[in-house]
Amino acid sequence: MSRIIPKDKEYFFDDNMIISQTDLKGVITYGNRVFFQVSEYEKDELIGQPHNILRHPDMPKEVFKKMWETIQAGKVWNGLIKNLRKDGLYYWVDTEILPVRDNNNDDVIGYIAVKKAASRKDIQENEEIYQKMLETQK
Repeated sequence: MSRIIPKDKEYFFDDNMIISQTDLKGVITYGNRVFFQVSEYEKDELIGQPHNILRHPDMPKEVFKKMWETIQAGKVWNGLIKNLRKDGLYYWVDTEILPVRDNNNDDVIGYIAVKKAASRKDIQENEEIYQKMLETQK
């Protein structure tokens, strides 16, 4: 699978954004330096693992259901996600997931997620929404 970010361009994103890439099933195929630093995992601990290894239990299943429906339809998804670090702590990210297409731009061959730290206001709003979603999920 080709990488969406050329090796010589990674530096541009490393200090600003968290970047991860998966195959069609959500298995991690790439992450930038910030992705591994923020998650507290080593590269070899995450490459080849399902991205949901980072899913915090406070995240409603409905959020990911809608996310998968959107990206599998070839569209861009944006939302706030609470992720779980290796050490058990968590972090919130404002996430945009885009389909990665083959060289002919015909078929989706994976997904790339670009993430930045979520604002305090967005976190507060989404915590309330997600809590209500979790209550109806049970």
